[in-house]
Amino acid sequence: MGGQSTTRTAPRSGGTNSGPAGTRTGQVLSGLAVALGLVLFLGGFAWGAAVYRPYTVPTTSMTPSIDAGDRVLAQRVDGAEVRRGDVVVFEDTSWADVPMLKRVVAVGGDTVACCRDGKLRVNGKEIDEPYLAEGDAAGAANFPTVTVPEGRLFLLGDERGNSVDSTAHLADAAKGTVARSSVEGRVDAVVWPMNGMLERPTGFETLGSLSTPGPLRTMGALILGGAVLVLGGAAYGPVAKRRSASRARAGMEPAGAR
Repeated sequence: MGGQSTTRTAPRSGGTNSGPAGTRTGQVLSGLAVALGLVLFLGGFAWGAAVYRPYTVPTTSMTPSIDAGDRVLAQRVDGAEVRRGDVVVFEDTSWADVPMLKRVVAVGGDTVACCRDGKLRVNGKEIDEPYLAEGDAAGAANFPTVTVPEGRLFLLGDERGNSVDSTAHLADAAKGTVARSSVEGRVDAVVWPMNGMLERPTGFETLGSLSTPGPLRTMGALILGGAVLVLGGAAYGPVAKRRSASRARAGMEPAGAR
């Protein structure tokens, strides 16, 4: 008697399944993941649009912190929230007719002068400024002590030798200061190129508390998490279908001679 071989036959439908692949529980969970992911993804962008404004920096006056052509995100804040060390976007028609970026080094009631031992002095204290270029003096041009009027700000560029800032307006009636109300936003991060969050101006901590960074990191986590959920949930169907097809092909292979 010759040996017999057996094969497993495919289903009458021809082995194809036009219905959803995977278990019902898996399908439900994948749908929930996609829905939740879309909420997080779109919600993160909507939140960001409500809280931040993008700006393109036209000059090198804030290098090396921010270079010409960089794209930054500035949190919409009230001028009263601005503190020493903040990089702000402001518009003062006596300076220019366009928004400008500078660093706040003194606020109303402060005295500011430059420079002794190459360091800026605010309220008589030397300020450590690690965000300046290495070997760069705190101020390329010395200026006498200025008392900042209440409700106003004294601003400098990080590239002190190439910045049209408060030092260029010392002869003005406001002694080079700008009103807090002229502030449009506080810069949190450089997003193009992706340099990330600005360095914390810790040298000003001896004069008072610093600003708290905005919710940019939380928004980024929401957007990234949402994208992962959407992609993961959408991938469940194709992955389950492929696994089902692989099992079906394995079931159709000859079982071998007996």
